[in-house]
Amino acid sequence: MVGGGTVGEGTVGEGTVGEGTVGGGDGSAGQGRSWREGLRDGAPYGAAAFVLAVSFGVVATDAGMPALAAIVMSALVYSGSGQFAALGIAGSGGGVGAAVGAATLVSSRFLPMGFALGPSLRGNRLRRALEGQATVDASWAMAARGDGRYDREYLFGHSAAQYVPWVAGTVVGVFVPVLDTRALGLDAVFPAFFLALLAAEVRDRLRLGVALAGGGIALALVPVAPPGLPVLAASAVALVGLRGPR
Repeated sequence: MVGGGTVGEGTVGEGTVGEGTVGGGDGSAGQGRSWREGLRDGAPYGAAAFVLAVSFGVVATDAGMPALAAIVMSALVYSGSGQFAALGIAGSGGGVGAAVGAATLVSSRFLPMGFALGPSLRGNRLRRALEGQATVDASWAMAARGDGRYDREYLFGHSAAQYVPWVAGTVVGVFVPVLDTRALGLDAVFPAFFLALLAAEVRDRLRLGVALAGGGIALALVPVAPPGLPVLAASAVALVGLRGPR
């Protein structure tokens, strides 16, 4: 989704950069939460994904994208931020290369996320890379155990609960283009979604400080940096801050 996905992200957006490709863990350390628990806990996020996907479908149709192309994009890319970034570039006259580049930059936050997740996945590099496609912002955050490890099965269930609504919402958006996304407040769903994730993670002064530092750097870079770079810089600050001495 612009959840990230916010919304596994596919071939262009979230999920292709680094998820599960780093590290040699087998994901077997301890009995984690099940995929059923992930499916249950992911249902509310799936509702948010549906609403945001409707917004994407409407915007894509308004921009002249064929309905089938928008639906296939959601099914394969599965990345709100990446899809909206690509759509914005294409809608302003940019070429395919520029659109893909923008989506990749916006999705670059998954590089440090992939480093963290890799040891909790199973198998060789190829299998871990494939398993990493199930990673979206919410599932990655919710699957964290708090000790640097992640519940692999839970991650899969949580992401699955968002994937189907994401594609279904896009279908609704492209075939019901009369919806006014701003009047319905759909344009506020994505930032609210990420704020909810952040609030759940800020549990002590260290995390609060890291969040404020990352947010400050991102805000400072937005006026002068290309799309995606502020997010990458903020992610790097967060990674260094949380890995540092406590």
